[in-house]
Amino acid sequence: MKYELVYGLHAVQALLKSAPQRVLEIYVLQGRQDQRLQKIAHAAELNQIHCNLVSRNKLDDMVSEENHQGVVARCTPGETYDEAYLFSLLETLDEPPFLLVLDGVTDPHNLGACMRSAEAAGVHAVIAPKDKSAGLTPVARKVACGAAEVLPFIPVTNLARTLKKLQEKGIWLFGAAGEASQSLYQTRLTGPIAILMGAEGDGLRRLTQETCDQLMHIPMAGSVSSLNVSVATGVCLFEAVRQRQVAPA
Repeated sequence: MKYELVYGLHAVQALLKSAPQRVLEIYVLQGRQDQRLQKIAHAAELNQIHCNLVSRNKLDDMVSEENHQGVVARCTPGETYDEAYLFSLLETLDEPPFLLVLDGVTDPHNLGACMRSAEAAGVHAVIAPKDKSAGLTPVARKVACGAAEVLPFIPVTNLARTLKKLQEKGIWLFGAAGEASQSLYQTRLTGPIAILMGAEGDGLRRLTQETCDQLMHIPMAGSVSSLNVSVATGVCLFEAVRQRQVAPA
């Protein structure tokens, strides 16, 4: 049977809450008695999931020395999503769509951080190209702190085609680009929108930029020329949240 490992306190807690049927067993650091691990053990017991008490070395070996925070869950693979699911999802929404598109983010830590911000901001789905992009690895899931278990992550074969189809559905595409003349804070981000963020260092690809309805930049007051993509994503998403709360469309 194929299985995957989910680790970290938030990620395992979210998995037990959203999809306990996926969890085959849990490995917990022997001798650790803090309240958060006790909550996980209690949730596992309620769902009749066996908890194994193991050494730190065992946990370290399981996740290649990543920071597991004392808990690892062995589980069946999560649900996978595709473009067809994305457009079915859009049909079910009773509010204007709010999407995040990551154009070539390759670092799983950045992907996880973007997922965490997106879920907190109320984004309906995160879209990324299948090729040359990070996927939902155990590292990304751990950094996402549970967001990856509840927010659809949708890899697509042809990002440009997907973006065109979103536009045909009435969704406006706003791309973050340092060279854009218009500021994020001058951009109207209410209504049905997708915010597009580019790869670490390179930004949005040329074709993606050309597909956008509007490009925008984050004003920078200091001497640093750019922000980490996950930080920039959080800034853009929560400016949209602010606008949508003040003047919902």
